Amino acid sequence: MEPFVDLIRFLLPEGTLDYFELVNILKDKDGLILFLEEKNELPEEYKGQKFHSKGFYPEVRIQDFPIREHKVILSIKRRRWENPDTGAIVSRDWDLVMKGTRLTKEFADFLKGTLG
Repeated sequence: MEPFVDLIRFLLPEGTLDYFELVNILKDKDGLILFLEEKNELPEEYKGQKFHSKGFYPEVRIQDFPIREHKVILSIKRRRWENPDTGAIVSRDWDLVMKGTRLTKEFADFLKGTLG
């Protein structure tokens, strides 16, 4: 399985697998759909606080670079967390992620702009 994950790292924007898990791959007549779900790891700025996973925001699909002339779609599900005491919902701040990781600026800007 590890060589497969290493290969996928080359195909996805740099740093993607630091925050997302590849949960499925679907091949259809047009190409590939790569299903990515954000890992259930509370963002650093909320560590030590009382939050629990509240599921995912709606899935967003974006077109990525083709692979050997096959269309590639990234199906992305971002996670959200809830503070059970206040009801506050939080998610990862992609501006912070972009500064402190290897996630590409283009991918972080996309996530921030498209998903809020």
